[in-house]
Amino acid sequence: MARVCLVTGKVPIGGNKVSHSNIKTKRRFLPNLQKKKFYLVEEDKWVTMKLSTEAIRTINKNGLYSVVKELRARGEKI
Repeated sequence: MARVCLVTGKVPIGGNKVSHSNIKTKRRFLPNLQKKKFYLVEEDKWVTMKLSTEAIRTINKNGLYSVVKELRARGEKI
């Protein structure tokens, strides 16, 4: 499974690790992804998604069904 958030589209980004002596080496900043299981009442089924914590907050605010409708309009398989 890729390290990509289903809702926000967050992906790992590159950057530098900077040591005390200011030596720079490449590193990756990974998004804070969580596997989360939601119950979709309208379809009477459980849905497991890999989401960033920001996306979990978005679902709590806007509701699961509206987020799923938006994902399906984008062409994602839920």
